[in-house]
Amino acid sequence: MKSMILNAYGEGAAFEPADIPAPAAKAGHVVVRIAATSVNTVDTMIRQMGKDLPLSPDLPAVLGMDFAGTVTEVGEGVSGFAVGDEVFGCAGGLADLQGALAEFMVADARLIARKPKTLSMREAAALPLVGITAFEGLQRAGTGAGKKVLVQGGAGGVGHLAIQLARHFGAEVYATGTGDKQMGVIEGFGATGIDFMAEKIADYVARHTDGAGFDIVFDTVGGSNLTNSFEAAALNAHVSTTVSLLELDLTPVHFKGLSLHVVFMLIPMLYDHKRQDHGDILAKLADIADAGALRPVLDEMRFGLSDAGAAHDRLTGGKAIGKVVIEL
Repeated sequence: MKSMILNAYGEGAAFEPADIPAPAAKAGHVVVRIAATSVNTVDTMIRQMGKDLPLSPDLPAVLGMDFAGTVTEVGEGVSGFAVGDEVFGCAGGLADLQGALAEFMVADARLIARKPKTLSMREAAALPLVGITAFEGLQRAGTGAGKKVLVQGGAGGVGHLAIQLARHFGAEVYATGTGDKQMGVIEGFGATGIDFMAEKIADYVARHTDGAGFDIVFDTVGGSNLTNSFEAAALNAHVSTTVSLLELDLTPVHFKGLSLHVVFMLIPMLYDHKRQDHGDILAKLADIADAGALRPVLDEMRFGLSDAGAAHDRLTGGKAIGKVVIEL
């Protein structure tokens, strides 16, 4: 089958076309003909950092975690899927799991679900990693009716889905961003936009919560921005974060009695830990999308399999608005 592989890691490492053996179904797995795969930040990190990341596959490597496609073969013990089913998921491209930058991939049936009927293959491929991350972060924080939720980085891949999901769960949603394009995305999905470059935290906390703080803060920016999330949170509030790779003073967390939730959605794939949870979340995301309450923003640039390097560069260059997707 056709694929794009990496024979080396490092800044600017080139994807190269290669014919590799097509996978066969094994117990508990299905083979999927890939229609589209989206590029996530973790994909670009693997390409650049290689074995400095413990989750990077051995070379030659086929990357690509997210995908949408059609089941072509079903392994022993799989009862929930049949040949011809349109599916989506996040099931490869790290450790010893072949990724989606190829015509076919084998996927653990627990990590996939039927594709939303109302979304194209291109749109469905943009959902899994960021959608699961957004769902988990909001779920752990107890998002629901009567809660005021602040999404830090509301125009990003996780952030714009978190806005939609939080609203679907009944919350009152606010989100930070800056510039007309970002604020347009945030407010287009029904959240109240907050320009973090123009307004101090204390000021928007006072304006939107009468100084009490937000019940839930979903920080998709992470890093040093976590301290901003702690400041914006109410007493006994919940803070979810997707980026916590740093040393940080947790004093404000203590004195506010905050609950801190770290979402690292690759754990099921890496450790074969509760994989079915991801399949179940994907099925819920599909239902929410088909109900008209969830739709990913896609970058205007379109890429084919041979353009994998350009697609990665589009994301790392900071010019993409929405998810970057590669179509096969």
